[in-house]
Order: sequence, then C-alpha cells, then structure tokens
Amino acid sequence: MKVSEFNYDLPEELIAQHPSQTRDLSRLMVLNRKTQTIEHRSFKDIVDYLKPGDCLVRNNTKVIPARLYGKKETGAKVEFLLLNRIEGDVWESIVRPGNKLHTGAKVIFGDGLLQAEILETMEGRNQKSTISL
Repeated sequence: MKVSEFNYDLPEELIAQHPSQTRDLSRLMVLNRKTQTIEHRSFKDIVDYLKPGDCLVRNNTKVIPARLYGKKETGAKVEFLLLNRIEGDVWESIVRPGNKLHTGAKVIFGDGLLQAEILETMEGRNQKSTISL
C-alpha cells in the first residue's frame, strides 16, 4: 500500500478551521468505492463502516495558529501558513500565491517588524517553501 492511495482533492472551504466543540459530531466524509458515491455523515457514525479486520488510519497532526500576512518587495500581498519549525527561525510553510515567490525572495510583515526570505520551494498543489524569519 502506498501513502499516495490516500490522496484526494478537498476544497479548502470544507476544511474545518476550528475543532468541533463536540468531537463526535465533527464531519465525516465517506467514499464508497463500489458505488462511486460520497456521503457526508458525523464522525460518531464511523462504527457503521468498520468491520473486523479493517485498518483505521488516523491523522494525528497538530495545527498551530500560525498564519502570517505580508507583502512582497513589489507590494503584492502574500499569505504564509507555518507548518513545521525546522530549526530556529526556519519554517516549512505553505505560501499563497506560492508560484509567485522564488528562492531568495523577501517578504515583509507588519510594516517591517518582521521579514522572511524564501530559502527553498517545493512543488505541489499548495506550494511549500522553507523560510527564514
């Protein structure tokens, strides 16, 4: 089995920005391979889909509240979502619009209170960049 088998497109507006107060009522998307249909249920209903011998894959990643808005040297607006601290002030991040920023580009935050430099870019739907703050 390959991790890529778990890839699917999910529109950003359908991704929860805050956890549900009642966790078992959070949304559950069910993909039925036989009928090629999608159902939207509550997480508490997951037991209806599990059978003995099934493997449940759990995503245990933590979300940190680290969304930064800045401007390129040209004045164009840029959004950073910090994902993982690599070390010190170096972060892996999702940058929007990422295709407009290249290695060495600088972004300014808060009227110059903070500056980032793109150290590395990676391909993908949401372009990831390694930045130094």
